[in-house]
Amino acid sequence: MASGAAVLEDGSLISRVDRGLLKLERILALVSGLAVFSLMMLAVVSVGGRNAFNAPLPGYVDWIEQAMPLIAFMGVSFVQRDGSHIRMDLVISSLRGRALWLFELISVLLILVLMLALLWGSWSHFLRSFDFAAPLWSRDSSIDIGLPIWPAKLLAPVAFGVLCLRLMLQVWGYGRALVLGLASPAAVPLVQSAAEQAAAEAEHLGGVSVATSDRD
Repeated sequence: MASGAAVLEDGSLISRVDRGLLKLERILALVSGLAVFSLMMLAVVSVGGRNAFNAPLPGYVDWIEQAMPLIAFMGVSFVQRDGSHIRMDLVISSLRGRALWLFELISVLLILVLMLALLWGSWSHFLRSFDFAAPLWSRDSSIDIGLPIWPAKLLAPVAFGVLCLRLMLQVWGYGRALVLGLASPAAVPLVQSAAEQAAAEAEHLGGVSVATSDRD
């Protein structure tokens, strides 16, 4: 499993692009979190209606199907940015310098190729569902209450497109580090040791404690 990672920021062009993309990724991650909260509320309404009035929420399963892409895909680029995806780092943890950047560059390039294929496939899947001439612009709908399915199908290529932008930015970052021989490049996740993770967590908790004391 991967160790914790940090992303360095500076005044370089790649770092400015990274921070700009991060704003979009945070919005998508927030939307994903709101979707989870909304499903919780729908569950309360549906279960409460069934138990109290013998009338569960109509189309509950349909709404879950609509929200699943929000939960599954919208935050994936945000997590990719700081290297929080689970991975095996037995080899990476022993590499340093250009060897590490070369390994990371090859890994990100392979992921990018896969995501471009998924982006093309998911966009084609959306186009098969979307039709301006059809009612609600949809050629298909959910089974229970007839919700158009194309909005849910559109979420996948949107999320995959943002992830592809993030991966291309990381290819730039690792390639730059490889060519220039940088020790700590900006805009890419840098793997932290257990001691570094503990120090970062202690600094964060210390900041929270100080802020809380100031409010008191």
